[in-house]
Amino acid sequence: MHNDLPGALAAIVGAKNVLARASDVAPYLTDWRKQFSGPALCVVRPAVTAEVAGIVRLCADAGIAIVPQGGNTGLCGGSVPTGARPEIVLSLSRMNRIRELDALNNTLTAEAGCVLADIQRAADSAGRLFALSLAAEGSCQIGGNLSTNAGGVNVLRYGNARDQVLGLEAVLPDGRVWEGLRGLRKDNTGYDLKQLFIGAEGTLGIITAAVLKLHPKPSASATAWIAVKDPQGAVELLSHLRDACGDRLTAFELLSRTCVDAVLAHRANVRDPLPGTAWVVLVQLGDSGAGDALHAMLEQALENSAAPDAVIAKNDAEAKALWSIRESVPEAQFSNVKHDISVPVSKVPEFISRAGAKISAAHPRAPIFCFGHVGDGNLHYNIGDAALIAHRDEVNRFVYEEVDRLGGSISAEHGLGQLKRAEIAHHKAPLELELMRSVKRALDPQGLMNPGKVV
Repeated sequence: MHNDLPGALAAIVGAKNVLARASDVAPYLTDWRKQFSGPALCVVRPAVTAEVAGIVRLCADAGIAIVPQGGNTGLCGGSVPTGARPEIVLSLSRMNRIRELDALNNTLTAEAGCVLADIQRAADSAGRLFALSLAAEGSCQIGGNLSTNAGGVNVLRYGNARDQVLGLEAVLPDGRVWEGLRGLRKDNTGYDLKQLFIGAEGTLGIITAAVLKLHPKPSASATAWIAVKDPQGAVELLSHLRDACGDRLTAFELLSRTCVDAVLAHRANVRDPLPGTAWVVLVQLGDSGAGDALHAMLEQALENSAAPDAVIAKNDAEAKALWSIRESVPEAQFSNVKHDISVPVSKVPEFISRAGAKISAAHPRAPIFCFGHVGDGNLHYNIGDAALIAHRDEVNRFVYEEVDRLGGSISAEHGLGQLKRAEIAHHKAPLELELMRSVKRALDPQGLMNPGKVV
């Protein structure tokens, strides 16, 4: 069957949409960070849901595993083959149509291969906001965002990816199509099935389309780069701004000095807004009405806070310059030991202090790049350089011991993929893992959906 597979798939999607030559397949086989790579029998690129269903039925009959792939921007190896068994890569990039935009219902129905930035622009053109926003939004696809329950900078106000979804369409492991594209905010008719697929990383089925929740587009914003004395000062400032600004507080991002210095070294045209500060937070407010009122609110809130210094953007260009520093941090320290953890917001300073002490004792020359969405307790806690990757297990132990002690999670928004699949067994209760495996067996008894990931 393996030799006949490309021809059988071509009968479903057309010969030009089945890639089998090594040079054509190669870009789909390695993850963005080049940490994981595995072979595939071929890459198939369907254009409609019916073609996805046909591919899945064909593979189910033949016992061939399927790796669903969107923009392949993930950080945990969840969208590439493992090589442990015969697999194909199913790329959803051709399924990139926005099927409907209902401005009165504040919903947008998009296919899984739609690039996140394109969805944002479509919503914006209708005077609406699609709130999901992250650094890879120019290339990541909404199917992958939902499959990993992506977070990003707006979680503080709008929630994770799962909070942006009202309905789903998904192809099940036997090729049947679940048509759950309902734009309802109230539907109390049993289990909320869409939540099974969101965050499952393609291990329970393939998301092919979603009804996404839109919001009124803020007409005013205010952005500030604020010095804080330490992470405790950042958490106290967050509480103060929440009291002073309420739901207008959209983003609250923490950056260590090492992160800012890495960006300055990586991008020659970047200016440091507050040189010499050990810790900074990047804050954004959003609201309707005039921008002057929002700026005045932010200025007053900062005057009444303990923040030692701040730069408030005077216009959109200055705000974009501040955000470009934050958005450049991931690429400025690309190769090192990375963590995507969360702890209760109140425990963020304790985590940074205790984990930092352990790492510095064992690897005193290893820089710690600490940044992330402190408003929701999510830190990207990255350590050292490429040479330290050889000590990843040891470094992980230091970090994860503190995460567990504080009741946190070893994956806040990136998922488990291949990277953390074995590790998660040390952090979840046996019953919790068994429940997950039971769901997997019930929906995918052959284990063909993205094997070697999550469970």
